[in-house]
Amino acid sequence: MNAGRVRGELLDVRGLYVSYRGRGSGRRGGTVAVDGVSLSVAPEETLGLVGESGSGKTTVARCVAGLLRPKAGTLTLDGRPLGRARRRSPESRRAVQMVFQDPRSSLNPRMTVASIIAEVWHTHPVTAPQGDRTVALHRLLADMGLDPEVASRRAGDLSGGQCQRVSIARALAVRPRLLVCDEAVSALDVSVQAQILRLLIDLRDRHRLAMLFISHDLGVVHQIADRVAVMHRGVIVEQGRTGEVLTAPRHPYTRELLDAALDLADPVPDDGTIRDDDGAVPDDGTADDKAAV
Repeated sequence: MNAGRVRGELLDVRGLYVSYRGRGSGRRGGTVAVDGVSLSVAPEETLGLVGESGSGKTTVARCVAGLLRPKAGTLTLDGRPLGRARRRSPESRRAVQMVFQDPRSSLNPRMTVASIIAEVWHTHPVTAPQGDRTVALHRLLADMGLDPEVASRRAGDLSGGQCQRVSIARALAVRPRLLVCDEAVSALDVSVQAQILRLLIDLRDRHRLAMLFISHDLGVVHQIADRVAVMHRGVIVEQGRTGEVLTAPRHPYTRELLDAALDLADPVPDDGTIRDDDGAVPDDGTADDKAAV
């Protein structure tokens, strides 16, 4: 984490409102997933968005990445409006990239790693290497801690940790300004979680990235986030500097999360199940879990 930054918002979210289909009691029909959320992320800052499963944090992440359209509210990047991914300018689309919880579902298992990276360079030619692309690809993989031989392997043949490194490589290949990480380490083995977390911290610092880091694990957030926002039932109940929130929480729900974290020896669910934070179908549908490229 970097201290002493000059604050000026890169991402600004105001009054975000999302509801799902169903018989819920939401004021605009359906079940309310996100109810008036406002948050901001400064350049090179990491904001941790924390809450239990179903709190709405993944819904916020998908709105920021352009995979979901909110019913109300505004999202801006450098003061410019952000809509759905398909309606964003090429510059805005590559500026915000997402790393998903389950790396296997976000990569085409039949594609080689080289093809996956080549595809995003084709989509965003302004970021494509001007020289030898094989050399550039191998350099990118090395930055992720992957051997060059991984380039010729299919995503379906890789381990979970390798797949997540490839997912991060795909996101960084287009030189984003904001990286949205949705439970990016929670689906991995504990030892691999630590490796990927260290990788994200290193890449963030070297590439001077801003990051919206979604997690249910306060221990993980404490390691990576400059500030933290706590979500409960679609609402942010507390936010502030990470150290201040975690050492002197003001809201009862934040204290509950901290107490639960102290009781957990293993942050991975006992049954190993990978759960989506907000699994219901939104009113206007969502895109598949693919990078917002």
